[in-house]
Amino acid sequence: MKEINIGKIIVAKRREKGITQEDLAAYIGVSKASVSKWETGQSYPDITFLPQLGAYFNISIDDLMGYSPQLTPEDIKALYHRLADDFATKAFAEVLAECEAIIKKYYSCFPLLLQMAILLINHHMLADDADKGRAILENTVKLCQRIQTESDDRFLVRDAMSMEATSYLMLNQPDQIMALVGETVRPFPTDTEMLAMAYQMAGNLDKAKQVLQISMYQHLLFLVSSASAYLMLNAGELERIETILTRTLGVAELYDLDALHPNTMAQVYCAAAQVYAIHQDADTTLAYLADYTQVCISGFFPYTLHGDGYFDAIQPWFEDFDLGVGAPRSEEVIKQSMLDGLVANPQFDFIKADRRFLDLVKQLKEYLNI
Repeated sequence: MKEINIGKIIVAKRREKGITQEDLAAYIGVSKASVSKWETGQSYPDITFLPQLGAYFNISIDDLMGYSPQLTPEDIKALYHRLADDFATKAFAEVLAECEAIIKKYYSCFPLLLQMAILLINHHMLADDADKGRAILENTVKLCQRIQTESDDRFLVRDAMSMEATSYLMLNQPDQIMALVGETVRPFPTDTEMLAMAYQMAGNLDKAKQVLQISMYQHLLFLVSSASAYLMLNAGELERIETILTRTLGVAELYDLDALHPNTMAQVYCAAAQVYAIHQDADTTLAYLADYTQVCISGFFPYTLHGDGYFDAIQPWFEDFDLGVGAPRSEEVIKQSMLDGLVANPQFDFIKADRRFLDLVKQLKEYLNI
């Protein structure tokens, strides 16, 4: 990340030109001692000298100061993952304060603001109390609204709108979500299919296949992941629950989603266990918790987005993601959330003395080394 460091820039540019401190001082109309202090960081040039210095070295004032209000994608990715790790190992208030300082410093770097919103959404639950977590989510809403208002990148604006809606969901504000995204479900856009056809017409069959694979992969995950919410919505109807699970798990098995996207399947198995827990069906609840545990301990870590033998052309797409192929939270935080999925869910209280449940908790703790 670039910082304001005018002294080093002056030294570098002066040496490029092959001039002395005396030469530069004479041009600007100051003493050699003043130039020396600038270069060593003991003082800064008066603001009225900046245009002269920029003109002399043929650079902009921003370049002269070594400052940019924007961060590179690589900077943003590294910063995100470093802060995610810090949330797992340092005091929450300390890391949050650093996040707030970074946001303030780069308030016009909209790609960074989006990732900071995602970071805070993924870690707000680590706050000391619910009110602090709520305040963090309210701030993510403001960040997302700023992006939508100020950015001219339509993809960034779309993602910011999605993150704003996610914040409202966690804030339990359904009316805000409906006002933001509208109350009418629109058909899926056909842009992807048209893009694939365009690549095919242009003779780039590999790219056409990749585009269609990406589309199928996204639709597949949307179909299966939506089942978690649909199960909870139909929790009172056992026959409907069985139908949802038969279809969802049939698709998941067909595409080997336990291996392809274990995070999605962990959510599905947990949701299935919860709906049967509502009906106090201990055996079925424990069966799905066993599936949940198994997917958590079967090659979940190190977590990376990846394809497989069927989705064999999508890896470059993953690698172009803003955060890369890694998880948006640190491994330590993910592990704790996995365990909490078993032991901290009050719906499973009725089986917490069952030996089978205790064995699953033990198995998960041993794997996660918690």
